[in-house]
Amino acid sequence: MAERLPLDVLPTLSVIVPVLNEAGAIVGTLGDLQAMRAAGAEVILVDGGSSDATLQLALPLVDRVITAARGRASQMNAGAAVAGGDTILFLHADTRLPPGAHHAILQGLATSAKAWGRFDVIIEGEQKMLKLIAAMMNWRSRLTGMATGDQAIFVRRADFVAVGGFPAQALMEDIEISRRLKRRSAPLCLAQKVRTSGRRWSTAGVWRTIVLMWHLRLLYWLGVPADKLAEKYK
Repeated sequence: MAERLPLDVLPTLSVIVPVLNEAGAIVGTLGDLQAMRAAGAEVILVDGGSSDATLQLALPLVDRVITAARGRASQMNAGAAVAGGDTILFLHADTRLPPGAHHAILQGLATSAKAWGRFDVIIEGEQKMLKLIAAMMNWRSRLTGMATGDQAIFVRRADFVAVGGFPAQALMEDIEISRRLKRRSAPLCLAQKVRTSGRRWSTAGVWRTIVLMWHLRLLYWLGVPADKLAEKYK
């Protein structure tokens, strides 16, 4: 096992959280990041035009708030552009990190010499199928070297810049940046699990969501533009 390095000798970390009307989840997500902030991590909230209380709730819990054009890719790129960390973590507003995530990311990248990575995931919700879906996501990610945004993608700043950041597209931005980053290195697949909301699955129905997502992924691999797929997703 690699020697556990103290945080003060590891690279710095910036956490980018894109939001749009996330008042119901944002305090919990940002609350989990306060220990990371105390250890030196920077947390940047990027708002895409929220009309609820997201910003008021978030302000005491972050280091910086900026606005950007609506869309995760646009918002995450804007956050990365002002981030000061050597390593950048992109965290969805409804996804919560496991204890020790700060050290796991920086230590893992430092000792593996990999360019990027992601966590395993748990999907929260009452449906029993969600456990199987999460397990399949984790297995597929390890097999293919691809990651989803729900898995909290992290990347060395230099490599993020080298691949041009997230593509300017409305959907599948996580798949596309995974494809680009794989050319730099295989991902660091951390076994620690982030917990992400199952609201998408609950709202649309588990089986319907599974079929839709696989259908969209197939069409994307066949070359259908992401903007057209976004209309189908909506």
